[in-house]
Formats: sequence, C-alpha cells, structure tokens
Amino acid sequence: MNTLEENNSIKMESLQALFEYATEGIIIADKAGTIVRANPSSEKLFGYQKDELINQKVEVLVPTRFDHSHQKHREGYNKNPHPRAMGKGLDLFGKRKNGQEFPIEISLSHYKSNDEQFVIAFIIDVSERKLAEENIKKVNAELELKVEERTKILKETLYELEASKDELSAALEKEKELNDMKSRFVTMASHEFRTPLSTILSSASLIGKYKITEEEDKRNKHVERIKSSVTNMTLILNDFLSAGKLEEGKININLVSIKLPSYITESINELSNFLKNGQKVIYNHTGNENFVCDKQFLKNIIINLVSNSSKFSAQSKTIELSTINKGTELKIIIKDEGIGIPKDEQKKLFERFFRAKNATNIQGTGLGLSIVAKYIEILNGTITFESALNKGTQFYITIPAQDENNFIN
Repeated sequence: MNTLEENNSIKMESLQALFEYATEGIIIADKAGTIVRANPSSEKLFGYQKDELINQKVEVLVPTRFDHSHQKHREGYNKNPHPRAMGKGLDLFGKRKNGQEFPIEISLSHYKSNDEQFVIAFIIDVSERKLAEENIKKVNAELELKVEERTKILKETLYELEASKDELSAALEKEKELNDMKSRFVTMASHEFRTPLSTILSSASLIGKYKITEEEDKRNKHVERIKSSVTNMTLILNDFLSAGKLEEGKININLVSIKLPSYITESINELSNFLKNGQKVIYNHTGNENFVCDKQFLKNIIINLVSNSSKFSAQSKTIELSTINKGTELKIIIKDEGIGIPKDEQKKLFERFFRAKNATNIQGTGLGLSIVAKYIEILNGTITFESALNKGTQFYITIPAQDENNFIN
C-alpha cells in the first residue's frame, strides 16, 4: 500500500471514529428525508437500537404535531441547502421511540456524493439546560416578586413617614400658632386691661371722698364707671377664653330648647353697664319663641355683636336687634349707626386680631368677629354684612334648626 492510500485510509478511519464516538447525535438523510446513517449517540438519544433508524423518515424523530410543518421546512432547505444552526432562540423538540418529547438544538449541513445530495444533522439534548433556564426564570420571578413586595413595603413605609412628617409639621405649626396667639393674648391683655383697671382704681379711690348724702350722685357715677370697666374686662376675658378653646378644638355643642325673647333680653341686660351714655338697644322678635341651639354659642354671638355696635357707635345712638324664628332657621339682624368699616378692609373683617384703620383708637382685641364667625360655622350657619363709612353696619346671621332629638335639656 502506497503512502497516498495509507493517508486516505487513516482519514477514513478518523472520520469513522468521529462519527461513531461523537457525543452529539449525528444523522444523515437523503433528499427525500430518509435516514441513511445514524451514529450510536443519536440512537441512544432517541431510544433506538443499532441500525433501527436506517431507512426511516426523519419525521419519526419529530413530534407528531410538527410533522406537516417539518416536511415543508425540509423541502425548503433542499431547495437552498446551506450550513445552518437551528434551535437558538427557538423551542425545538425531538421525539423518542417511546413517544416522549424533549428539547433539542440542531445544526444542519449538507454534501453531495455521486451527484446525490445528503443532509447531516448534529443534534444535542438541551433538557438540562432548559431545566436550568426554567429554574433561573423561577428564581428570577421569585426575586422580582420579593423585590416588588419589598418595594411596596418600602413605599408604604415612606408614605407613612411622609404622612407622619406632615402630621408632625402640622402639629408643630399648630403649636407655633397657639404659642404666637398666647403671646399676643398676653401683650393684648396687658394693654387692654390697663385702661379699665386704671378706671377702677381711680373711681374706687374717689368714692371714699364722697361721704355726705349730697354727694351720692358723684358716688353713683364712679360706681357705674367701675361696673362698666368690670364688664369690659369680662368681655375681653371671654374673647380670650373663647378664642383659646376654639383654637384647641375644645368646644362641644350642647343643644337645648331656648326661649328666645327672654334669653336674648337677659344677654342684652348684661351689657347695660357697657353701653355709652344715651345708647340703647331696641330688640324685636318674630315667630315661635322656642328654638333649639347651643345657649352659650348664641349668647356669645349676641354679646359680641351688640358690644361691637356700642363700641363703634357714638353716645345716644340706637342699636337695633331682631330675631326671626322661621322654624327651619333662625335669622338674627343687628344694625348700628356707627363709624362703619372701610370698603377696602371689609374682606379681612373676620380674620383673627384684625382691627380696621378707623378703629385704632377704640379699645378692643380684634378677636370678637373671628369668634362669632367660628361659632356660626360650627352651627352650620352663615354671616354676612353691609357697611358704609360713618353710616353704620348691619349684620345678617342665619342659623339652621338643629336636631331636637340630640339636644340636652
């Protein structure tokens, strides 16, 4: 045997060894798709005995549901044969002799022998890889779920922290407002109490000097001055206490059936020592005498508005007060002939501590109307007004009837 023949023999033996001992399944089929050769790895892979696949169609290795499409693909490949890797990015399946399906990857190539075309398929089982991929997907899904859950918990925690921060900020702001209001109370109380206390002190000192009967008018004059100053201080204290309770939310509605004419007349009489010389309050009531409301709220509303009318009106002026009980609602109208409210300042009238520019020389806390507005708001009522400079002011209040089943006698 010459050297060329020896080389060819070695090559053939090498190719045969590669075919026989390759770990990949190798199947060779003709143009019609008939298997002409199958290596031991392919027979083992598909569960066949030695040479059992020879002369069978390659479709025997394809799941039945893909038979038709596989034949079309095979025919298409025969028309344009070229090396091709199959399976990457696709889910391909093989079928074992026992009918079991399993995932595979296939690489195709071709060659000609004696003018006849053959196709070589290199097949590997990717079951373990697919299982690993599925496990990775499962782990990733679980991780994503955990991340989603942790993110949700984190968001909820951040939301709660933000809410707590907002609540804390609101509480601190409320505390700051209360402290500011208390500071203003102290400053204002010091200023507002100075005049009535001085009046009380001087009148009390002078009373002792008028001892004879003929001087009784002078004594009575100073007694009235003391009473008026005490009433004024009481009103100021009531404003402070009411504003403090409203600010702290310590106000409860206590509904009772009120006999309007007598109760409002009694409230007006409490202001008799506060009125200026010659001032008088004309009161008129229309409708049913009984109305369900909070007595203290109603009294504070009446006293604040009537005392304001007196304070901002000159001596000998008249204050008109009307109550109209329509059953479904109570209307209160208070009219005075006072200095009025400047038009450009009217929108600020119900703000706390507001004092109009034409009232700076008149004693007052600037709290009364803000308190009145708050009481009326709590009672679900409304308050409006009309005012003109040096022509007086008229307040209109509407309070809806309260639920009689809830009032306390």
